[in-house]
Amino acid sequence: MIVVTGANGKLGRKVVEELLKRVPAEDVGVSVRDVNTAQDLKERGIRVRQGHFDNSASLLHAFEGASQVLIISSHSLGEVAIGQHQTAIDSAKKAGVSRLLYTSQMFSSSTSHFPPMDVHAATEEMLKASGVPFTSLRNGFYAASAMMWMGDALNTGELIAPEDGPVAWTTHSDLAEATAVILTEQRYDGITPHLTASEAIDMDKIASIASKVLDRPIRRIVVSDDEYQNHLTSRGLPEAMISMLTGMFQASRLGIFSQTHTALENLIGRSPVNFTNFLKDSIYQ
Repeated sequence: MIVVTGANGKLGRKVVEELLKRVPAEDVGVSVRDVNTAQDLKERGIRVRQGHFDNSASLLHAFEGASQVLIISSHSLGEVAIGQHQTAIDSAKKAGVSRLLYTSQMFSSSTSHFPPMDVHAATEEMLKASGVPFTSLRNGFYAASAMMWMGDALNTGELIAPEDGPVAWTTHSDLAEATAVILTEQRYDGITPHLTASEAIDMDKIASIASKVLDRPIRRIVVSDDEYQNHLTSRGLPEAMISMLTGMFQASRLGIFSQTHTALENLIGRSPVNFTNFLKDSIYQ
């Protein structure tokens, strides 16, 4: 059985849908915090069990009988997330899972300006230390996150953000399909190549694409990191969120999100969705 954690989330649910195209429903299980929100999966023959990264007993139950477990990274940050991932890894090992998969990110690093990278780097070290065969999915930067970093640009016509660098914005749908292939075809051991879209673009290009899609101008306005942080503070965002948002721009300026790779395209057998089509779908869906 393949068990997917966080199966009510954007990526997790898409992975489950892709798995159902490849294996019988009875070979798929999900671990979710609220089983009531996954009743539709249960009705389709999927095993639905409650599991929480802060509760090892619940995870042990959710992972029972699993040959593979996909650990989708926690939404928490810092030591909280690292502790949750350790609990998931330990629970999977105790449950006798033969292979672990984890949703990491391209250029996972303990020294990155972008805070989640430290969590990914620490989790990969924990996977190595676990003794359980694992695959760490070095996912490209989620295209859906671009909407957050664009702020209110689509409404105001002004994309206000610090200096940035190109990012290989990659869709959840493409990554979900690739993940299902890796799970069902036993592809990749250890750390994967970067699973990215075919191009990397910066905020200037995003503003240009948005202008064409909306048929009205979207201006790119560059501000300093301090100005950006003050703007986020004035909106009442918590410090951790401000650090993450600002850190992404600081990291992208170093080019760490700019590298692309053909691995994703090879796994899904087609060109990954480009940002123009992603933006159109996001706006007009």
